[in-house]
Amino acid sequence: MNPYVYMILLSSLGLGTTLTFASSHWLLAWMGLEINTLAIIPLMAQHHHPRAVEATTKYFLTQATAAAMILFAGSTNAWITGNWDMTNMLNPLANALVITALALKIGLAPMHLWMPEVLQGLDLTTGLILATWQKLAPMALIIQTAQNVSPTLLTMLGLLSTLIGGWGGLNQTQLRKILAYSSIAHMGWMIIILQYAPQLTLLALLTYIFMTSAAFLTLKLFNSTKINALAMAWSKNPTLSATATLVLLSLAGLPPLTGFMPKWLILQELTKQNFPITATIMALAALLGLYFYLRLCYTMTLTISPNTATSTTPWRINTTQTSMLLASMVVATLSLLPLTPSILTLTT
Repeated sequence: MNPYVYMILLSSLGLGTTLTFASSHWLLAWMGLEINTLAIIPLMAQHHHPRAVEATTKYFLTQATAAAMILFAGSTNAWITGNWDMTNMLNPLANALVITALALKIGLAPMHLWMPEVLQGLDLTTGLILATWQKLAPMALIIQTAQNVSPTLLTMLGLLSTLIGGWGGLNQTQLRKILAYSSIAHMGWMIIILQYAPQLTLLALLTYIFMTSAAFLTLKLFNSTKINALAMAWSKNPTLSATATLVLLSLAGLPPLTGFMPKWLILQELTKQNFPITATIMALAALLGLYFYLRLCYTMTLTISPNTATSTTPWRINTTQTSMLLASMVVATLSLLPLTPSILTLTT
């Protein structure tokens, strides 16, 4: 793709998200989401592969449906209350519609079915943008409107997402689909705590972005999209394979890695709010995710590649890809847990 066109598309992605962040009017927020969708579509279809075009079409249809629902909910609220302000959503039907549409936008269960299919059709760089940056604008709107929504609806969305995100990833062999289900499960953790401690939602979103970026950039460096391709990773780059294993365990939420922090604080807050059963289900659902991350770790570190040469490997060539971003994301993914007391001081 022409670098100037690429730069314009990336700038439009930034503009759309910033516009949604800065707006308190439903029309402006909708416009930001539309700019976001239209900017990523050429990036998704740039390889002209039938699977990429199919993924782009599916993504466009789901995002257009969600945008239409948001516009309908905003105009319904304006019609009844005479107000376009998003913090003043007094109509329960409009509230439910908005949350449903935004859940469809970020791929919360049961509106998640497009997410694995779309991510599977993309290259890893565009997949990274879809799994991280494209979540920011809808999450900002969810955080602003969640206080008017029924807590039962948000709890059901959160529980379903963590359970389906765990179950769906168990039987997958494609790494992008596994990361898609991982994304669905993490979104569930963010949504379930939203009404009780919005600052924990933001913390979970930030750590999710660090961990997912590290995972995608590692796979991009390995050029792996299937589980069995990871079997050769250790031969090519043992150091990166070791850190990739730790990144996956951080995504699973194991201590002493960064991914443990949001899960620990969310479970603690749910228990404080007198929801022990919800907290137990969430903790058990996290074990499902842990299983498929351990599967990847096992493949990467403990299995022998099917075509191992007996001689020393001469093909461990230096990569030409820049790894500064990967290094910083890996550091953030592995070592932020000791900062938990400082983060708690900032968020309370």
